[in-house]
Parts: sequence; structure tokens; C-alpha cells
Amino acid sequence: MPGFSLLKPLGFFYAVVLILILMYLWYSGKWKQKAGWIIILFSTALGFVIYSPLAPHQFQELMLRNVQGLGVSLMIAAIGLLIIFLLTFLSGRFFCGYLCPIGAVQEIASKVPVPKLVLHQKVPLMIVRGVVFVVFLYMAWVLSASLLDYFGISDFFALTLTTGSIVFVVMLLVSMVFYRPFCRIICPYGLLLSLAAATSLFALQRTDACIDCKCCERNCPVDEAKRDDRKAECYLCGRCTDVCPTAGALQYKRRTGKEKS
Repeated sequence: MPGFSLLKPLGFFYAVVLILILMYLWYSGKWKQKAGWIIILFSTALGFVIYSPLAPHQFQELMLRNVQGLGVSLMIAAIGLLIIFLLTFLSGRFFCGYLCPIGAVQEIASKVPVPKLVLHQKVPLMIVRGVVFVVFLYMAWVLSASLLDYFGISDFFALTLTTGSIVFVVMLLVSMVFYRPFCRIICPYGLLLSLAAATSLFALQRTDACIDCKCCERNCPVDEAKRDDRKAECYLCGRCTDVCPTAGALQYKRRTGKEKS
């Protein structure tokens, strides 16, 4: 098959295995932020070394029916993306948070110590990303054009200086102030995963131990730490659990339908 490579399937299996491992570590209470940063750095390196596992790019190539760009058949690519979607429906956005190189490199940028912007109005952001998603589909299906190419993902990870890679670098600079702009506004596959995460079977939840100090809410970069938030944009970054002053007040567990009030 033209463009076939064993490296991209390897990246996919890396993502699947790590999602399950991350889910186990969070659920068992064995999660450590140091391990998270090791995974984030390794995932970023995978983006530069084998350009994988970049599901947004794979989703775009699938919409374009570009077998050569996928490196696998359309059916295999669709099954792989569906598996990631179903795992997100099970566990939340571990893939976006730790395993996608595009998200990982933004996570690194977000740690730069500069003033941060947190939007508390979610509806306008949802409308914008919805419009972007429609434009993405129109370009792919009608114009046979690639929206994500304008953001220079492949050029950036190939260390190629182009207009697109400069656009991505600018987005990384924005990531220092506004958390994960590509994930939350541009990424078409991320929109689908946010829908899965909003109803995921497992998520971070408050327990009876919560004292309503709101430390988690003040430190959440996506404003998803309130009791009634669906966690659609929760990347399980751990900022909330890091600052929580009460042991056991926040737990990653099966959703119960509503959190303790």
C-alpha cells in the first residue's frame, strides 16, 4: 500500500495502552504528576520522531480519503479513531491530555509562568469551535482541501520552516496565556472527543469530603471544576487535585449521575 508505515500503527497502540494505564493509575489513586510529565515529554518526542499518534491529522486525512497520508487503509484508520473515541467515552480525555503530541506540546507551553486567561463563558467558545468544525468538513468534502494544513502541524513536527509552522508556533505562544487553544477551538477530532468526555463513564468528581473551598475552581484552566460541569474539556491535567487541601475530596471514579452537594 502506498505510504504504508508500521510507525503510525505503533503510535496508535502506544496511545491505547497508555490510556488504559492512565485510567488505572488515576482510579487506583497511584497517579503522580511526575509520571504525567514523563508521558507528555515522550508523546511530544513521538510527534517529532515518527509524527504519531496525531489523531487530528489522521481524522483530516480520513475525511479527505487520503490513503497515502494515512499510511493505512481507510477502514483501519476509521476503526482506530473509533477506538480512541470509545476509550474517551469510557475514561475521559487522557488521549488529548497526555498522548496527542499536539496537545502535549501545548501543555508544555502552558507551564510558562505568565498571566493566564480563563474564559468562564463556555457557550461562545462552543459556537466558535462548531463553526470551525463545519468549515473543516466543508473544505474536506467539497473543496478537497485541508484546514489543518494552514496551522502547520506536519511542518512543525517535521522541523520545517513554512508559513504554516510559523502559525503553529504563534499558537504555542498563545498557549502560554490561553490553555490549549488548538485543542479547544480548532481541533475537529477534539470536538468529537469532547462530546464523548461530557458523558464519559469515569471522571473526576467531588466527594463528601469536599469543603467547598473552590481551590480547584480557581486553578482549573478550562473552568471545568464546578460541581455541575460535564468535564467535556477536562484534560485531567491534575491542577485541581494538586491544590485540593482535603484528602479524598476529588476522586477519579465512575460517574454517579450527580456529584455530592
